[in-house]
Amino acid sequence: MVTSSGTGVGQPPESARWGAPTCFDDAVTRLAARTTVLLTAVALVGAGAAVLAGCSATPGGTDAGAGTDAGTGTSATAHATAGALGAGFSDPTRPPAPEATIHPEPGSWSGVHAPDGYDVVLLSDAGDAEDAPTRTLLDAVAAWAADEDVTVTTVSATDADDRIAAVTRAIDERSDLVISVGNHMVDPLAAVSPTALHQQFLVVGAEIAEPTSNVTAADWTGGGFRGEGLGPSSHYDPSTFTEERADRALRAGLAAVLHDLRGIVVWVR
Repeated sequence: MVTSSGTGVGQPPESARWGAPTCFDDAVTRLAARTTVLLTAVALVGAGAAVLAGCSATPGGTDAGAGTDAGTGTSATAHATAGALGAGFSDPTRPPAPEATIHPEPGSWSGVHAPDGYDVVLLSDAGDAEDAPTRTLLDAVAAWAADEDVTVTTVSATDADDRIAAVTRAIDERSDLVISVGNHMVDPLAAVSPTALHQQFLVVGAEIAEPTSNVTAADWTGGGFRGEGLGPSSHYDPSTFTEERADRALRAGLAAVLHDLRGIVVWVR
């Protein structure tokens, strides 16, 4: 049987048989272009991870592993000079698994303080400065730093397009800890943190859904934002972002980081 185009049933059109461009050819070309872009992006991410790994020295200029916790860049003696965890913070005989949530007893972190010379980066989105929950978290970090004599370097994303770059700038500061506040920085941090395992992060008032070992979260009922499109770990309630609760979460989270309880969620009451 011959179709109206003059070809037999099951035969390709004349243009296809003689090499003329077809919709199929265009689709293959577009697919090849997209594949090239994807492979380029993967290569860039891999190169970035290699560069970051090569730069994983401590703030004092020593290589990670020389007097540091392997793979973290944190001083191996930090927990020794930070004070002891109180009873009920966690079960020392059963360390929490990665991504686990612990529920420390109130005040069990009060004996832990930032070691001498400790410095942090405070990471946020400049657009969130007037957002009440984020403002409370920013103020809590400032008050804690003044109380503990901790040096704070502020890194703020100027807009949505600058958030990934802001996380990279925070890493480049090579601080002991990057403290991230505000829901808008959760997704950028989730994207970048796996490529910078030498850098410790503490997320306050939110979480990363699948954190790597260098990302710890301090959260509570009413917080729990985990990223766009993901359900929060609890009903989000901005009114729960009080000065007192933010301070408790910050101090409990820091206590976990300093005592090598990392890559988990510290849930405060």
